[in-house]
Amino acid sequence: MMKPKRTILCVDDNEQSLSYRKIMLETRGYRVANYSKGEEALERFSRGGIDLVVTDMAMPGLDGPQLIAAIKKVSPHTPAILISSKVRTYDHDSQADVFLARGMYAPADLLEKIRLLLVRKRGPKRLHERNTPLPRQIGVA
Repeated sequence: MMKPKRTILCVDDNEQSLSYRKIMLETRGYRVANYSKGEEALERFSRGGIDLVVTDMAMPGLDGPQLIAAIKKVSPHTPAILISSKVRTYDHDSQADVFLARGMYAPADLLEKIRLLLVRKRGPKRLHERNTPLPRQIGVA
């Protein structure tokens, strides 16, 4: 039985970065929904089926932190990664689960963060449900 693919919402106003990220994620087996505007990404998120969000920080209109805040308001357990090309550390109020400064991490780091966030989102409950046999009632008259 194949496990269903996870869908990642990628948002970046830089088309080259967006395209690169899409290719990298799709070759690892993820479905990718790409958007260059935060408003369009939020509308897509509202239709459901998104497992994780990767967004650029600085974008015209709805920026990354605002997008993440709007998503977390609707779905607090959806993991979100905030990426910046200009800021090396981000100490402002953000609801992002992970902050990555572009150029300060390898693509493998992003893939590992995504994997870990999706495992955490799924949680140990499902693993427990799969491996736990149904209880048998013994000695009930």
